Amino acid sequence: MALSIQLLEKSHSKSTFDCGHTPLNDFIKKQAGQDVRRDLSACFVLIVEKGLVHGYYTLSANSIKKDEFPDLLQKKLPPNYTDNPIILLGRLAIDSNMKGNGWGEFLLVDALFRCLDISESLGTMAVVVDPIDKTAQSFYEKYGFILLPGSGKMFLPIKTIKQL
Repeated sequence: MALSIQLLEKSHSKSTFDCGHTPLNDFIKKQAGQDVRRDLSACFVLIVEKGLVHGYYTLSANSIKKDEFPDLLQKKLPPNYTDNPIILLGRLAIDSNMKGNGWGEFLLVDALFRCLDISESLGTMAVVVDPIDKTAQSFYEKYGFILLPGSGKMFLPIKTIKQL
């Protein structure tokens, strides 16, 4: 089985992708290419065979307000930084036919190490996700993501990724 993670290209087949969540299905089929062309995000796809997309994730630069972080972390941030640089892991999805075999973890780890590489040349303090549901939230919790109070978003400090 030839496996790779590639930047999304027009030649990749997305039409049969189904992760069980209509918004995530629609995004990869209808919106991802447009976002990439507009430089709004980078979309990385899991290709197992012949250009067929079996999973994907998106990354984009973003910021988060200092007051969205837990109090303990806020105290460690410089007072003059009201917006703090983060990388948004906007979407992560695996085709339903691939679920239960560790492919979600595989994509997440790839995304996190890609974020770590980015952080070495661009200041960023964390990776932030916005889980689609409680199942996704539990998935991210297993990998150390911390819930941001009141927002439903979760974050993982770059310093934590460095320790992996």
